[in-house]
Amino acid sequence: MKKKIVFLLVVCMTLILCACGKKEPVKIASKPMTEQYILTEIIAQLIEAETDYEVEITKGVGGGTTNIHPALVKGEFDLYPEYTRTAWLNVLKKEEMEKDDEKLYQQLLTEYDALGLTWTGLYGFSNTYGLAVRQDTAQQYGLSTYSDLAAASGELIFGGNPDYIELQTGYSRLCEAYQMQFKDTKQMEIALKYEALKNGEVDVINAFTTDAQLAAGGLVLLTDDNVFFETFDAGTVVRKETLEKYPELKAVLEKLNGLITEEEMQRMNYEVEVNGKEDREVARQFLEEKGFL
Repeated sequence: MKKKIVFLLVVCMTLILCACGKKEPVKIASKPMTEQYILTEIIAQLIEAETDYEVEITKGVGGGTTNIHPALVKGEFDLYPEYTRTAWLNVLKKEEMEKDDEKLYQQLLTEYDALGLTWTGLYGFSNTYGLAVRQDTAQQYGLSTYSDLAAASGELIFGGNPDYIELQTGYSRLCEAYQMQFKDTKQMEIALKYEALKNGEVDVINAFTTDAQLAAGGLVLLTDDNVFFETFDAGTVVRKETLEKYPELKAVLEKLNGLITEEEMQRMNYEVEVNGKEDREVARQFLEEKGFL
C-alpha cells in the first residue's frame, strides 16, 4: 500500500513539474489580409520546425496595426508581421516620411526599443504602391518605367480606386512628379481594377506590388525609376520579453530575413486568392522549397 502511495506521489510531482516547466504558446497576430495570413503561417511553421515551442495564431485582427500594436505592448500577442512605413506613420505617428530606407529602419529600432519591442529583420520584399499595364500595352509603347509611361500617357486611360484618385498625395501628386497627362481617368472599386485593365477599359491602374493578380501573367509592373513611391518593407515585430522567454526564437525569426521576394509573395497570394489553396498549405510549400521542412 505504501509503495502504491509513494508511486502516486511521484507521478503527481512529475506531472506538476512538467506543467510548471511548460511554456505558453508563442502568440502570433495578423492583419485581415491574405498576405498576412500566409506570413503568420510561415512564421509559425518555421518556429514549430526549428524548436519545441508551441504556436498560437490569431488571424485577421480587425483594425490591423491600430489594434495589434497596443495588444502587443500589453503582452496579449508576442509578435506579428508589419511594414516599416506603416509603423512609421501609424505607430510612431511621424508626420514627415524619412526617404532613406536604412535611416528609417534604424530609427524604428531605436524608438521601438523604448516600447519594449524590436524588429528581428526584414523579409526581403516591399508591399508598396505601383503602376501596372497590360503586356501588349507595354510592348506597343515601349513601357518599362514610369518615365516611359509619362511620355505615352496622353494616349492612355488611367483607372484607379476613388481613394487613390482623390487623395492629395496619390494620383495628382504622381502626375505632377512625372509630368503625366493621361487621355482620361476612370474611378472604379479596387476589386474591379484588374478586370477593367484586362478588358481594355483602362490602360494603366494603380496597384500594390504584391497583388495576387500580378502573378497571373499578361501584366507588367512598371519600375518606379525616380523612386516616387516609398517602400513598405515587411518584417517581424516582437516583444523583447518574448525573446528572453523563448531563447531560441530570435535565431529562428532571423532566418526569414531576405527570404521572400516580391514575386514569391505575389505567387503565394495568387495561390490562395485565385487558386483557392489554404494559406497553411501555401506556407508549408514555400518552406519546403526553401529547404526548411
